[in-house]
This record gives sequence, C-alpha cells and structure tokens, in this order.
Amino acid sequence: MMQQRQKYARMSVQRKGLLRQYMRTHSDLYVLLLPGILLTLLFKYVPMYGLVIAFQDFNIFKGFAGSPFVGLTHFRKLFTDSYFYTALKNSFIISFYKLVFTFPLPIILAIMIFEARNKVFKRTVQTLVYLPHFLSWAVVYGIFYSILSLNGIWNDFTDFLGLGRVSYFITPSVFRGVLVLTDAWKEMGWGCIIYLAALTSIDPSLYEAARIDGAGKIQQIMHVTLPGIMSTIVIMLVLRLGSLLSAGFDQIFIMYNPTVYDVADIIDTYVYRQGIGQMNYSYSSAVGLFNSVVSMVLVLSSNAVAKRCFGYSMW
Repeated sequence: MMQQRQKYARMSVQRKGLLRQYMRTHSDLYVLLLPGILLTLLFKYVPMYGLVIAFQDFNIFKGFAGSPFVGLTHFRKLFTDSYFYTALKNSFIISFYKLVFTFPLPIILAIMIFEARNKVFKRTVQTLVYLPHFLSWAVVYGIFYSILSLNGIWNDFTDFLGLGRVSYFITPSVFRGVLVLTDAWKEMGWGCIIYLAALTSIDPSLYEAARIDGAGKIQQIMHVTLPGIMSTIVIMLVLRLGSLLSAGFDQIFIMYNPTVYDVADIIDTYVYRQGIGQMNYSYSSAVGLFNSVVSMVLVLSSNAVAKRCFGYSMW
C-alpha cells in the first residue's frame, strides 16, 4: 500500500512538472488567453455578487450592505404571480417553435452549400446568407414591417388573391410565427458556419467508397455526411436546449407591443419591465436567478441524455 501511494505521488509530481514545462514553452499563448480570462471574470463572475439582491428588499440608496435581508420572500411572490407563469409559458413555447423550425435549417443550408460544385456560386451564397446576421433587430424589424404590415407587399398580394389582409405584428395568433420567420431569416446563414467547418473534416475517401458501392447523393448525405457531423449537431443542440428560456430578448423587445403581450412576453422582457420599468430590483433579480438555475439544469440534463443516447457530449 505504501509503495502504491509513493508511486501515485511520483506520478503526480511528474504531471505537475510536465504541466509547468508545457506552460513555459507556450507562455505566449497563455498571455494571449489572459485578456479573455480577465474579461470573463470581470463581466461574468464579479456581477454574480449582485445575486444577493434577490434575497434583500434592495434600496439603491442603501446599497447591498444597508438593504434589509428578506430571505425567500421574492421567490414566494414569484411563484404566486400568475403573470409570471404566462411569461414562463411564452418563453418555452417560442423557444420550442424556434428549436423545431429553425434548428435544422443551418444544417440543411450547410449541406446544400457544401454539395455545390461551382466555387463562385458557393462563395456568393455564403456571403449573401451571412449578411442578415450583421443587421440589428431594429433594421430587421423595419424590413419585415414594410413587408408584413397591413399595407405591405405581402398583404397586397394576399388581398389580390382574395385572401384578405392580416396585420401580423398586432395579431396574437400569428405573431409567434413572425418571430420564428424573422429569426430564421437573420440567423440561419450565420448558424451554418460551424456545420460547414465540420463538413470539411469528413474524409473524402468515405464519399468515394459510398459512390463505388452505388450510393446516390441522398444516400451519401444520410450515411456519410450526417454521421460525420453528428457530434457537432449534438453539441449545438445541447447548447440550444440550455438557452430554452432565453427566447430572444433583443428580437421580441423590438417587435412586440401591448396587443401581443399575452403570447410574446417572455421571462427576459418581464424582468426588464419589472426591474428597469417599475424599479422592482429584488423581484426581477429573483426571476433572473430562477431563469439561470433552470437553464443550468437544462444544460446538465440535456448533456447527460446526449451522452447516454448518442455517445457525444460537451464533457
């Protein structure tokens, strides 16, 4: 037993020595990494001290130290607030719609671009589908409002066909569809970048072997392309599930209005209105903390399921 402990001790010392040697050899890379670490600590971890507000009756004039501690009072209020459940339901529904209808689109687009043979065409398409990502949601809202408003181009077309006119931005029954459509248009091209990178790592000899065996293009995609990028798909899905309650604050805050609050008000916009609009800092912090805890649980559980079912995971 003593000899085994000494052996483990020597191995530990050797590993530490190798790690120090590796860090000295690649010290320039660690220096480049340092600003990112500092920014993460400054903007991600230091603000976590503010979570104490959720357990206080916070007063901006008294600060953290002077505000009275109230325990779980705001969380009890949270779970008895009927409108909170409306915002929670909307967050899940909108995120679920986006997951089902927009998550496969970057994969399909990446495969279509990858299979194109004309290099000029591929580069042109890549550039065109990337561009919407760099537009702000205010600009995207202006574009789609001019198309989908009551007097917009789309309503002129449907009215010409005798289908009537619909004001898409103030009609609750179709507003969620507008959110999914605009999100897909803006982010589909940008989302396909990581899948294109994964596609380039597939061994070309696999396609040659598939063609020799008589596989057509669809069969090659099903049996070579998709299995080749499955690990990337699973990791992106886990990350997407982790943000299931974050249905897109920027997009919804720009596009929604009081007429569609019942179907579009999500946790993030609810926190904004409670915290900034009504200055209920402690209550909004409690809602935000609940959102973060649920997101963490979703990431851990979805990662465990992915590892068990597909053999791929983030860790």
